[in-house]
Formats: sequence, C-alpha cells, structure tokens
Amino acid sequence: MRNDHRPLAVFDLDGTLADSAHRQHHLEGRRCDWGRFFAAAVDDPPLAEGLRLVLSSAEECEIRYLTGRPERCRRDTVAWLAEHGLPQGRLYMRRDGDRRPARRTKLETLRRLGREREVRMLVDDDELVCDAAERAGFTVVRARWATVSSAMQDAQEREGRT
Repeated sequence: MRNDHRPLAVFDLDGTLADSAHRQHHLEGRRCDWGRFFAAAVDDPPLAEGLRLVLSSAEECEIRYLTGRPERCRRDTVAWLAEHGLPQGRLYMRRDGDRRPARRTKLETLRRLGREREVRMLVDDDELVCDAAERAGFTVVRARWATVSSAMQDAQEREGRT
C-alpha cells in the first residue's frame, strides 16, 4: 500500500462498490438474519459504476474503504476487494457489537481522517450518511446506482448494522 500525502477518496462498500441486492432478503421480516446477510457478501457482484469511480479516483487520490460491516468480516472483505481488482487501501470497519447508526460511526471516522489529511470525497449510498457528511463539510458523491430494498434501509438505521 502506498503511503503518500495525496488527498483521500473514501468509498463505502455495500451498495456503492458491492451489489448486496441478492442478500437483502435476509433483512426482511421481524427478525433480521445478519449472520447470513454478511456471510453472503463474498458472492456480491461488483457495481460497475462504483468500480469505474474508485479506479479513476485512485489516479489522484489515496483510496480508503469505510464500511458498516463488522470487523469479523474483514478477511472476506479484503479478499473480495482483491478478487475484483480494487485499489489497495486501508479498510475501516465497524467494531463487532457496535450497533450505532452508520451516520454516526462513519462520520467519526471521516472526521478523524479529515484531521490527518484532505478528504477529497466520500462515496456512499446511505442517504443519512451522505447528509451527515455534507453537514460536517465533506464533499459527497451519492452512490445511487444500486437497488436498495426498504428492508435494508430500515435495518441500516434501526439496527445499526451496515
């Protein structure tokens, strides 16, 4: 991994680079099955629009990945990034057991990164994360190229899992 002083481009995974549509059914109903939801992430197809943006951003920026996936998914996530030819970059994940909404956890990480380096942009599909980042002064690209079920949106906010 290159250690340089280029600005950072920060990318979400689910719904931004990885198409999680095939596993969102695990979040429907009264009891979400988060174990199966995250286990199925290894089979996510990449999202072409997200891949194009991360690859073009890597020409000027150092890439960082910021996901709501729990730390226990790190090995599978790193393997997925490599398998799909994504640029190397540090991966920030939610601590196991942390159920705070992504708009809080991701903003904490963004602020920490912003104190160290210029954050050129955040690319994320979660509208609440995007709104919070914009209010905090970050440049945001809203990843609106994936299909996100209402069950997924509700689970993201209500259960703070992704």
